[in-house]
Amino acid sequence: MPNTTVARRRNVLALHRRFLEGAVAAGLPAKGLDQAFAKKIEISPSMWSQIKSSRPIGDNLARQIERHCDVEPGWLDKEDRPSEVPDAAEERFIAAAREAWRTANAKGKRELSGWLKKRAQEAGEEPAP
Repeated sequence: MPNTTVARRRNVLALHRRFLEGAVAAGLPAKGLDQAFAKKIEISPSMWSQIKSSRPIGDNLARQIERHCDVEPGWLDKEDRPSEVPDAAEERFIAAAREAWRTANAKGKRELSGWLKKRAQEAGEEPAP
């Protein structure tokens, strides 16, 4: 049975992230962007805070969010969409990779790059029958 509650929460957070990235790219100050997103999807900042933490998104609210974020109806319900929201483990990996890259000399950077390319190729290969 699909877990719509989890899918909707994950996907609305992805829409929120898109909104934040667009706002920051447009030069808007970071302060107040959560309130601006809540206004865009026509809910109160308090409700947005509850949704971000754990409040389930009902069918009517899901369709309202989709309309205001210009995605097709049912977009929030899809579970098979790759997550656009990095989890804590991904963020820690990126921070560690950045630190390794910045502290490495030229040879170390070549080795890091080669290792990563090799792992990416291995991940994309089909398993042998």
